[in-house]
Amino acid sequence: MEGLLWSTLVAIVATAVVWKGSGWLEDASEQLAAYYGLPAIVQGAIITAIGSSFPELSSTVLSTLLHGAFDLGVGAIVGSAIFNILVIPGVSGLVTDRYTSSRDVVYKEALFYMLAVASLLLIFALAVIYNPLGGGDLTGEVTRLLVLPLVGLYGLYVFIQYLDSREYGVPQVTSIRVGQEWIRLIMSLIVIVIAVEGLVRAALTFGEAFGTPPFLWGLTILAAATSLPDAFVSVQAARRDEDVTSLANVLGSNTFDLLVAIPAGVLIAGAAPVDFGLAVPMMGVLVVATVILFSFLRTAMELTTPEAYSLLVGYALFLCWMILETTGVVRTLPGG
Repeated sequence: MEGLLWSTLVAIVATAVVWKGSGWLEDASEQLAAYYGLPAIVQGAIITAIGSSFPELSSTVLSTLLHGAFDLGVGAIVGSAIFNILVIPGVSGLVTDRYTSSRDVVYKEALFYMLAVASLLLIFALAVIYNPLGGGDLTGEVTRLLVLPLVGLYGLYVFIQYLDSREYGVPQVTSIRVGQEWIRLIMSLIVIVIAVEGLVRAALTFGEAFGTPPFLWGLTILAAATSLPDAFVSVQAARRDEDVTSLANVLGSNTFDLLVAIPAGVLIAGAAPVDFGLAVPMMGVLVVATVILFSFLRTAMELTTPEAYSLLVGYALFLCWMILETTGVVRTLPGG
């Protein structure tokens, strides 16, 4: 019991530190984006998205490299993606009178994001087929060779955004102290890594105490804590009526998480096991949530208040399901 209380305290403090460090990171990223003259959609989809996704990247690398718990990192990424798709647009739609989208977001960002989801599922399937771990479970080993195409796909995504930035020709803001902003960005990254390590240790302790897979704690505790920076950035952008930046950050963050954050742990560790039986149902939830959001956004290119509430209700139902799985009331997931 004492260990659980201590881990809960560590998780709360680490979440607060992640929030603060991510705030510094976002400020520095925005200043640097303005200095280099990047358009709003590129700033949201790449600069801000990578900055706000650094906690997720850290969780994957640390859980795999230091704790040998790749499933925990994958759970955090998938859970964060579900949080980003349902909670962030839902809250953003409620804090602004009219939460609008654009064709660039719906067609370019959304389609590339769905391609990222499909590609990750394919990599997991190939791991089970060609590198099975045996034991009768749907488990396989994800290797560096398997994840390299995911990183290459993200390289294509960045190249497309680069071409767009050349076409827009946004003026630079030269009054920014660029050296000072780079130092602040690096310091914020260090703070976030330390805090995320505390979150990873807390999640592993919870898993051992309740006898549940680390994947489930990654989906809930770790995912929600590391997604707070994304939520903060997107909601603030929505309040400033920068809806395109807000949505681009959501989709850009998820694309970065799936194509870079998950492969990062494998590239550093060399190889990592993945439970296909757990990953596929959660990826299925992510696909359904994504289809619902895109359907809402495509109608009149805006998210209405009832639609925003329905997204939040959807996430609440997802959390209830995860709680029931964790406490053993229901057993719909393998190993749950």
